[in-house]
Amino acid sequence: MRAVVQRVRSASVRVDGKIVGAIERGLLVFLGVGKDDTEQDLEFMVWKVPRLRVFEDPQGKMNLNVQDIQGAVLCVPQFTLYGDCRRGLRPSFDEAAPPEMARQYYEEFLRRLRGTGVRVESGVFGAFMEVELRNDGPVTILLESKEKRRRT
Repeated sequence: MRAVVQRVRSASVRVDGKIVGAIERGLLVFLGVGKDDTEQDLEFMVWKVPRLRVFEDPQGKMNLNVQDIQGAVLCVPQFTLYGDCRRGLRPSFDEAAPPEMARQYYEEFLRRLRGTGVRVESGVFGAFMEVELRNDGPVTILLESKEKRRRT
């Protein structure tokens, strides 16, 4: 799995002009599922995202996570995180999970993340979405579950 995690002051996602998810201070997570992803990848992301220490403590150091600040997560499915442009100018999505698999992993990620106690809003899988955000910092973190698994 791949995720782009942005620290935000606010974020929202619209489908057909209607807001389907919105948060104030917290994390905007764009989540992509790869065709070779497993339960381990899902567990890694569910463990890592709410624990990322990207919010400043009173001394100005990034020591706090989204739970510490009583923030929220807006999670948007994004298969284009698996776009490969190494050959040519049009991305290949061969490494992205098939839609039904990606939907299952995305929905399970949301369910498990909610189980950690974090308030979670979401986009709509398979829909054309408009995402608005107000970056905080900006702070943007890239997560790759396979990288973690290779090191262990």
